[in-house]
Amino acid sequence: MRKTKWFAVVVSAAMMLPAIVPWAQTAHAADINVSITVDPTAERANISPYIYGTNQDFPNTADYAARRLGGNRLTGYNWENNASNAGSDWQHSSDDYLCSSSVSGCTVPGAAVSNFHDTSVANGSYSLVTLQMAGYVAADKNGAVSESETAPSSRWRQAPYAKGSPFSLTPDTSDGSVYMDEEVNFLVNKYGSAATSTGIRGYSLDNEPALWATTHPRIHPAKVGAQELVDRSVALSKAVKAVDPAAEIFGPALYGFYAYYGLQEAPDWPTVKGNYDWYIDYYLDKMKQASATEGKRLLDTLDVHWYPEAQGGGQRIVFGGTGSVDTQKARVQAPRTLWDPTYLENSWIASSFPGFLPIIPRLKSSIDAYYPGTKLAITEYSYGGEGDISGGIAQADALGAFGKYGLYFASFWKLETNSDYVNSAFKLFRNYDGNGSKFGDVHVKADTSDVANSSVYASVKDDTNSELHLIVVNKSFDSPLNANIQIAGGTSYTSGAVYGFDGTSTALNQAGTISSISGNQFTYSVPPLTAYHIVLQAGNPTPPSAPTGLTATAGNAQASLSWSASAGATSYNVKRATTSGGPYTTVATGVTATGYADTGLSNGTTYYYVVSAANAVGESANSSQVSATPSVPTIPPAPTGLTATAGNAQVALSWTASAGATSYTVKRATTSGGPYTNVA
Repeated sequence: MRKTKWFAVVVSAAMMLPAIVPWAQTAHAADINVSITVDPTAERANISPYIYGTNQDFPNTADYAARRLGGNRLTGYNWENNASNAGSDWQHSSDDYLCSSSVSGCTVPGAAVSNFHDTSVANGSYSLVTLQMAGYVAADKNGAVSESETAPSSRWRQAPYAKGSPFSLTPDTSDGSVYMDEEVNFLVNKYGSAATSTGIRGYSLDNEPALWATTHPRIHPAKVGAQELVDRSVALSKAVKAVDPAAEIFGPALYGFYAYYGLQEAPDWPTVKGNYDWYIDYYLDKMKQASATEGKRLLDTLDVHWYPEAQGGGQRIVFGGTGSVDTQKARVQAPRTLWDPTYLENSWIASSFPGFLPIIPRLKSSIDAYYPGTKLAITEYSYGGEGDISGGIAQADALGAFGKYGLYFASFWKLETNSDYVNSAFKLFRNYDGNGSKFGDVHVKADTSDVANSSVYASVKDDTNSELHLIVVNKSFDSPLNANIQIAGGTSYTSGAVYGFDGTSTALNQAGTISSISGNQFTYSVPPLTAYHIVLQAGNPTPPSAPTGLTATAGNAQASLSWSASAGATSYNVKRATTSGGPYTTVATGVTATGYADTGLSNGTTYYYVVSAANAVGESANSSQVSATPSVPTIPPAPTGLTATAGNAQVALSWTASAGATSYTVKRATTSGGPYTNVA
């Protein structure tokens, strides 16, 4: 989806061509000495897995625990025929953009949503689906909508929130209305409720309503009102909850700070503002009041977007590419605006509204004051420089902050063609070793003595604290970080492994091991502009035991292996020989499943296999050997001994097994000799 952002007039419109600066240094400045303190017993809080989310899929979708179907296109989406409208992003075009490029059966109701959610179900991801709240959706796929065709007109269909009559799984496309609760009913019927493992968990109350008059003037030409947005939110939320009480409602999907502050100068804001500090307070309070009246919570998650306004070298860090060195330096510092009260970025927000920063504590303060228990989500964000190390560092820092400061949901929005460093930052938390290993689920206390040059985040997996995870980031462009790490508490850590990425490559690699830990203290050097994931083990870990139960099944030019899991193993190595007893050649490493298909083999040749297990400490001995001889499958002979025994409205058949057969086909005719029809 194309994404256009609109901001208050105080935002600079200046843009600069990106200047990509190579990371490689021929010489480093003096080391920066920092003290990092970690306490696995303090500040313990669960980290929501849904902070690792995205709006556009990367190839490694398993590394993303949440997915959002949102953006400008969704405001005019018609679930009955899958038409949507681009608004000012592209000629106010109504077309099949959401469906045609990737979905078959676009005439099927809800196909665009179903295609999206099918991927989430396959990955076990949280789906956040945008519902339409502006009043109208695209009626057709006939291209540009002129100003004279502004709703209401034949180019649009009304989008009432509640149908008020029985639902149909085949919606009436001729009644002039597209009902939101009927869409939810359709999805619940197909996937189950939000309480099930396959249901859609969350629904967003449209997208960036403060900008409707600019992004979607053919749907909602007038500026949205402060009270109007509350009324629409209450009505749509009630309609959704009536169909799926377990569904989580996200709102109001505000595009940025000026929407938080006054709903982009909503016409009635001066008259309703009263003693509220900003529109966020008013919205939360009104939603709480409506929830009390309704007898149920109508807003589960406060939903905002955050595209930093921070500048460096005269350029904003987002929407302009990588930028100059000064832009890059501003970018790696920008995540501090999420949480750090000692930091004031170079932006119009910091200049004119410093009391509202840092932004996460300020949003949480509003929640606590006006609607306690509401969760917090940032469903669109980017720090720019997505294909540059500065963007990777900023993204890793932001993910750490999201977990440390208790966000419930966050989903990255891709702005640039190359977002490889952003993807690496997600892998740092979600797949640091290439075997699916992840940052811990429980945040624990970790602090650094130098927040300008370094960041640290810590977690454990469970109450044993036996595995301690540290994300350590060096934000300096030219100085190594000499990190003196001290761990408190009663758990003694004896070894560790280090994984990460830097400015030379987006690839995550194992950078080293840690063995010299004394009194739970050690020192480790982090190169400039590098993000490390340090995994510390308690006690005296050992390599895993050799796998058992290895079997091999021959196929056509392949052999399928399976084995029993080894305790303590994080991956397996598959080894092959053409002589019994070896020597063996390793044909696969880093296998995380307990099975492997070895393909491209020569039929008629006998292959011998062993498997070993591995973890951060080392590799096990080999398993017992098995063998397999691939061959070309042959058609089995016809079954013999067929008998038929008549019964009451049925016939019982039996026959002698055919050598090599894996299944049988039963055929029937009412005329001797056929023709026959397959019946089983």
